[in-house]
Amino acid sequence: MAETSERTIYLAGGCFWGIEHLMKALPGVTDTQTGYANGTGTDPASQATYKQVCSDTTGFRETVRVRYDPAHITLDHILYALLEVIDPTLRNRQGADVGTQYQAGIYWGPGDDTTAADVQRVCAFEAARHPGFAVEVKPLENFFEAEEYHQDYLDKHPDGYCHVPAATIEQLRTLDFDEGHYR
Repeated sequence: MAETSERTIYLAGGCFWGIEHLMKALPGVTDTQTGYANGTGTDPASQATYKQVCSDTTGFRETVRVRYDPAHITLDHILYALLEVIDPTLRNRQGADVGTQYQAGIYWGPGDDTTAADVQRVCAFEAARHPGFAVEVKPLENFFEAEEYHQDYLDKHPDGYCHVPAATIEQLRTLDFDEGHYR
């Protein structure tokens, strides 16, 4: 059996329902998981409720763990999709969602220098385009899966709230991404 070349990135961009739904639509994304990243304390599912995460006291961000196959989609493409559906100049909010849990962020696993370099390159490009660029860009400190209720939420509730328009998801799903966009 061949080894997998699958890679992982962690993305925060407001409500994790919409970001997960977008990422699942992209060809080459193999798995998504909603959760809480880079907060204080330990597992919020066992020591804090979703309500506590939303209290602006834990520092956890609503985040989606995205696993992808780089033979079918590049990290640049994934980051482009995220940055197209958020306002990268906002702090602690996206769309109608306000609070520290909605801070946009891009996080990579410990020791993943290749991903770190790619993320920093893309974010430097975007920061030059958007004065006041406010997306957190740093290594992952911790990640805990969200409650089952939040997993695949928009698949279970197609009419549920989503700050990412369905038409935008479709455009990004079928995008012929220019690999030189961030070079």
